[in-house]
Amino acid sequence: MLNLSLATWDHDRVMALHDGRVTVPGVSFESHVEPTSKLFPLAVQEARYDVTELSVSSYALQVSRGECEYTAIPAFISRAFRHSGFFGRRGSGVESPADLAGRRVGVPEYQMTAALWMRGILADEYGVDNSAIHWRTGALDAGVRRERLELALPPGMVVEPITEGDTLQDMLLRGEIDGLLAPKPPRAFLDGNPDLVRLLPDFAEQERAYHQRTGFFPLMHLVAVRKSIVEEHPWLPRALYDGFVAARDLALKRLEDVWLGNANRLSLPWLNETMEKTRAAMGPDFWRYGFAANRAELDAVCRYSFDQHLAARRLAPEDLIHPSMQES
Repeated sequence: MLNLSLATWDHDRVMALHDGRVTVPGVSFESHVEPTSKLFPLAVQEARYDVTELSVSSYALQVSRGECEYTAIPAFISRAFRHSGFFGRRGSGVESPADLAGRRVGVPEYQMTAALWMRGILADEYGVDNSAIHWRTGALDAGVRRERLELALPPGMVVEPITEGDTLQDMLLRGEIDGLLAPKPPRAFLDGNPDLVRLLPDFAEQERAYHQRTGFFPLMHLVAVRKSIVEEHPWLPRALYDGFVAARDLALKRLEDVWLGNANRLSLPWLNETMEKTRAAMGPDFWRYGFAANRAELDAVCRYSFDQHLAARRLAPEDLIHPSMQES
């Protein structure tokens, strides 16, 4: 029996592996369920766990530099549309993502995956040159945040940390930055501050239209396995992948059962509308795993990472996924 440490956040799509409802033949897990704010620095700086959830952007950056101790399987355990994360200040003249061109824009970490996709949207959908933006990095609305990986930017490009103790939210409200790429709504916005506004208030419709145009449901996190273990056990990537597929399928079956039940067991008043719109827009297989099914999105990640001066070279999707998992 191969004993492996397994570390992810508590996504419904993975918990069956942590609690034993799904098993992987020949493998036992030492389970670690931690927020990604803790897991990702451990993954890229220490490679602490044998099997870990990992930021797609951080992983691509390290692979391009030849610094990654992991290889990935195409189990994309976190995905998210990002049109909801563009914020501005009421009355500033920034009324659309296109208006961020050449401005001062905040983002918690330049290399984070949410920002990678949002800058890709700025470039592809709005024609914004991301290299001409003055980027400010730091805490969104509380605490302290720093880049987890060192950047290697071209001359003239500015990615500048804010003062520790300050926040991007407060800088936007004071007019010291002009916009914000936020992985979640800033606290002041949730508290009803009228001066913080979404640049795409109809973000759900925008995201459905984006999916229809591109086919993308942006990849955020994947599952990575320590290379040295895979070298000794070449059967492991496939076995782990099958386990993650089984865990995902259990979670999606549970969601369908809750949706079609008559007791509204999930605390969402418009669950029916959400499920029906999701299936109408994306079909029943809306959380796809596998290399071939996600190759176009992986290629977008590779393009964005290189164009945004993160990756040291232009990767191909095949560089990101273990060779044994690239069969259709």
